[in-house]
Amino acid sequence: MQKKLSVIVVTSVLLSLSACGLLPERSDENKNVSASKLYADAQEEMAGGHYEGAIKLYERLESNYPFGTYAAQAQMEIAYAHYKAQDQAEALAAVERFIKLHPNHPQVDYMYYLRGLINFNDQIGFLSFIYAQDPTERDPKATREAFAAFKELVDKFPNSKYAPDSIARMNYLIDAMAQYEVHVANYYYRRGAYLAALNRAQTAVTQFNQSTAREEALFIMIRCYDKLGMFDLRDDTQRIFAKNYPDSRFMGGKGSGDAPWWKFWAKAGPKPAPKDAVQ
Repeated sequence: MQKKLSVIVVTSVLLSLSACGLLPERSDENKNVSASKLYADAQEEMAGGHYEGAIKLYERLESNYPFGTYAAQAQMEIAYAHYKAQDQAEALAAVERFIKLHPNHPQVDYMYYLRGLINFNDQIGFLSFIYAQDPTERDPKATREAFAAFKELVDKFPNSKYAPDSIARMNYLIDAMAQYEVHVANYYYRRGAYLAALNRAQTAVTQFNQSTAREEALFIMIRCYDKLGMFDLRDDTQRIFAKNYPDSRFMGGKGSGDAPWWKFWAKAGPKPAPKDAVQ
């Protein structure tokens, strides 16, 4: 019985091997494709807005030619493709990977800049929700992270071609962070939490003293001091306010105007964000 079973097993194995020989071999469609061809195909996918297809080709390029001249470029392109596809987590991961692997690459400054852009666009998304949601309900974490990324680029690569645009974005982000503090201060003030409102307004004044939001922050401080019975501080702040903003729209007790306090675009309009410098 055992001998018969062995014959059956051997016969099955031989038949399997024979069948495999009759089937055509599966071939890697990009196995013999050159690095330049893979890169050109990936670029074509990018140009057509087919970011997932481009990413697959860049990844295949990096896998097939890990030590070629295209490998590092493919890694950079993968990060940018994820960024264009609005996949922020994957884009940031790709950026961090490149910086870790190639800290001395001649174009590593671009990756620091891209890291800032990824977070910058996230905070722009945060601002876009203002039309439907009170901004005090959202933590502008991405705003701070974008600022930190651009600052790191400027500090490490002051002569980078991306430095001027990074500085412009940092100025914009300073205004955004200051305005957020003013939003929160107004939120607390309307709810009678005058000390909390005062603290947030002071933050806007002291930490972002060059921001356009400083004017409203000082006005909130005046009102908070008045509500808290701190009249000497109220009067001192009033004098500073009148000296710096003699034609302020907040003079005469008009507050933030007729529009709801958090709809700041209805008052002066948000400062437009700088356009993406990476194309």
